[in-house]
Amino acid sequence: MNKELVVISGINGFVGHHLARALVSRGLSVVGVGHEPEIAADIKDIVDEYYPQDLIEGWPDTGSVKSIIHLAGLAAVGPSFDNPQRYIDANSAMVTNLCEYYLKQEDKPRIIIVSSGAIYSPDQPMPITEESELGLTSPYAVSKVLNENQATYYRGRGLDSVVVRPFNHIGSGQAPGFILPDFYDRLSESGDAVIKVGSVSTMRDYTDVRDIVKAYALLALASELQYDTYNICSGQSLAGIDILDKLKVAMDRPEVTFEIDPALVRPTDIQEIVGDSSRLRNELQWQPEYTIDQTIADFVTSKKS
Repeated sequence: MNKELVVISGINGFVGHHLARALVSRGLSVVGVGHEPEIAADIKDIVDEYYPQDLIEGWPDTGSVKSIIHLAGLAAVGPSFDNPQRYIDANSAMVTNLCEYYLKQEDKPRIIIVSSGAIYSPDQPMPITEESELGLTSPYAVSKVLNENQATYYRGRGLDSVVVRPFNHIGSGQAPGFILPDFYDRLSESGDAVIKVGSVSTMRDYTDVRDIVKAYALLALASELQYDTYNICSGQSLAGIDILDKLKVAMDRPEVTFEIDPALVRPTDIQEIVGDSSRLRNELQWQPEYTIDQTIADFVTSKKS
């Protein structure tokens, strides 16, 4: 087995770009899989091979590799309410096709199935550990719990499938539909001193995407793992208003105020979520390196470049 080859599905996405760079910086060879006909130009020169593939239809012939980090899937919570069955069907089909392909291969790589911290019930003590109660608060969460059940099933069939539950992650390159780019766009486009926002009192556990992908790399490359499920989170919660205030400072728009637009408020918004990543920290010595202020400053800089 080629011990230095890692496959990233969904490589053209926000996290995929950062993960490709993180793996290459470790001296690994990266193979990308994506829905788009060609790989994104800014990572084309560092990726060894690229497979354009609709993963709902099947998995490409990636062959013998050390590990697969499965990022591909429909990822935003909000839009899942408008297309619930699409989220459930698409996200589960991708995992099925990936795992069925490797059931048929002689070499069994480690498969990192990316779930989400959004699957936990909010009605329980914080911080949330891997043993905390799950809660199905959105079609997106339903699809991710299904993916975890698939990982358990295929683990029983002999695959080394590991589930990761990243909490909210933010950083440079993130597309609209998430708090930081959405706030940035509204501040950039606003010609006056008032912008419309959804709920800004809810509190979430935010981690820089560069710290998230470092955790993925550690889990994908470890010779052995003690557990089959890992939280990835900072262990601290931050309100939306705090993100907005820090972003206003970074963008030099301190005069801007806001008003709540009910259409932007999610139907099952959770007041506070904060996670516990002790399992990952203790076993693999992972810890976040980037502060929220650094993340926001780097995001603003990247938008200007």
